[in-house]
Amino acid sequence: MSQKQNLSLVIREGRKQTHGLKDCKVGSNSNMTNAQLRKVLTPTNDGQKWSNIDWKTVNKKVYKLQNRIYRASQRGDIVAVRKLQKILTSSWSAKCLAIRKVTQENRGKRTSGIDGIKSLRPSARWKLIQELKFTGKSKPVRRVWIPKPGKSEKRPLGIPTIKDRALQTLAKMALEPEWEAKFEPHSYGFRPGRSVHDAVEAIFTGISKKKKFILETDIEKCFDKINHSELIKKLNTYPKLRRQIKAWLKAGIIDENQLFPTEEGTPQGGTLSPLLANIALHGMENLLKKAFPRLGVGNRQTWFHSKGQEFYSPILIRYADDLVVIHEDQKVIEVCKELINEWLRTIGLRLKDSKTKIVHTYDEHKRNKPGFDFLGFNFRQYKADKNSSGKSPKGELLGFKAIIKPSKESLKKHHEKLRKIVRSEKASKQEVLIRKLNSVIRGWTNFYSTVCSKDSFETQDHLLFSCLVRWAKRRHPRIKSWNKVKNKYWKTSETENWIFTHKGIEERLKRHNQTPIKRHTLVRGNASPYDGNHIYWSTRMGKNPILHARKSALLKRQKGKCNWCGLHFKQEDVIQEDHIAAKSKNGNNRFDNLQLLHIQCHQKKNAKDYRDWYECQSPSD
Repeated sequence: MSQKQNLSLVIREGRKQTHGLKDCKVGSNSNMTNAQLRKVLTPTNDGQKWSNIDWKTVNKKVYKLQNRIYRASQRGDIVAVRKLQKILTSSWSAKCLAIRKVTQENRGKRTSGIDGIKSLRPSARWKLIQELKFTGKSKPVRRVWIPKPGKSEKRPLGIPTIKDRALQTLAKMALEPEWEAKFEPHSYGFRPGRSVHDAVEAIFTGISKKKKFILETDIEKCFDKINHSELIKKLNTYPKLRRQIKAWLKAGIIDENQLFPTEEGTPQGGTLSPLLANIALHGMENLLKKAFPRLGVGNRQTWFHSKGQEFYSPILIRYADDLVVIHEDQKVIEVCKELINEWLRTIGLRLKDSKTKIVHTYDEHKRNKPGFDFLGFNFRQYKADKNSSGKSPKGELLGFKAIIKPSKESLKKHHEKLRKIVRSEKASKQEVLIRKLNSVIRGWTNFYSTVCSKDSFETQDHLLFSCLVRWAKRRHPRIKSWNKVKNKYWKTSETENWIFTHKGIEERLKRHNQTPIKRHTLVRGNASPYDGNHIYWSTRMGKNPILHARKSALLKRQKGKCNWCGLHFKQEDVIQEDHIAAKSKNGNNRFDNLQLLHIQCHQKKNAKDYRDWYECQSPSD
């Protein structure tokens, strides 16, 4: 082998072993000296520096700044808000946290932008800290098309590069506390500490005591049509950040190797886009309150208010681009529709005609179909006798009861998903099928466990049982006796029959109706995770219907704190279960041996457990 080939081989091997040399341009025709080559091939300690970051201190510093921004925005001190935002965006701790969120925590962390880079090593993350600066420039985003659930249409995503995603996260960390102090109380989509269930509970509160008319609608191509100049004007931030956000909005999209300019809209896929959309849509609720203020018995008479009666403002509840308006007067609802349409035109948007309709929650004469669907739930008032009727604040019987159920479309989609899993696992073992079905059933039932879903759960159990019977019979076409087939895949216990499992496996199929129904507690009006009320937010996380029951119990036991760093969990934190006594030390899966940790704390504990195990395995002197 020649000296030149040998050098090329050494360089290739060095690239495999070196952590921080991804961008090093070294080839076989390089004229590097031996000293320069040794310097290149010597691994840097940047990866070790990243691993040694004290994330507890980093989180504390960033949260304290965000809390100060929130309080300054609450009291209207714009000068203080801008100064604190500049401090945060130039903070070393905030940059570290932004990079960690993008490269280690986010679900889409493995998605590449136009540069093709999907992930960064620890040494590259450390290097990126020095490069995170607002320069007023941006690379175009990569167009990705994903199917809309249950539809033939596809949703366009724009994926920025990792560096741009980290910069957007840094900008979001500075802007979000300011706007959380301003956002309207009935805005629930893409906001920390708020969920679909809060929007559902707010609607229930609005329709539980009176018969109401509902404007049900959504905004057409909300993310794709927002006017850039109006959004920047509304954002009203300091010049350096404003130029950077404008650069992201105008960066362009690369689709099939062609560059398309972006004259409007905020491309979905960036970490900042949901916040920008919420800022653009902020103000609709206040618009309706100004047009229809609350009037008392002694107020003057207007076309919408009779003297001697109380008038309540219409309620607008928005989740991202979906919204409903609730009021007892149909004429008020119709005017609200026109007002919202006119207001949306100023930012380049409009209501979607095909999805805009006015319905009533209760139709005693059944002329029209009462109720409406929103966010996968069906809202309706049902006629009720004196035993089941709702009551007014004065204790009077209303004659109806407001009930929320899973929508028919949601039930159909869920059954179709289960049926596809059963059909795709024709030749799989029973335990594999059970594991796949349980993950889907657990997630779906937890999502709908806050409403009246018991009948729906039982219906889904019955339909799934029919699918499983066909699955079992198909596997044994020569066995004519149903009892023989049944005994292979079902068993009974002292309390239950038809348990889909067998003696050789531990897992059993989870039934839908085993999930208990628990009402969701509505988030306080203007409460925010940045307000400093750690006890309220940590306790509230344990009541999240999406969380597994075991995680909720662990959160309650730990009082909302991480057992490793001692910090309170935040709504956006990635929380993982951990064995207190590691399995390598004969730890078990019992509840008292489990704890919840931040993802970075979990990694540190695993590293410590491995070191302890390795030391025990090494021979003593």
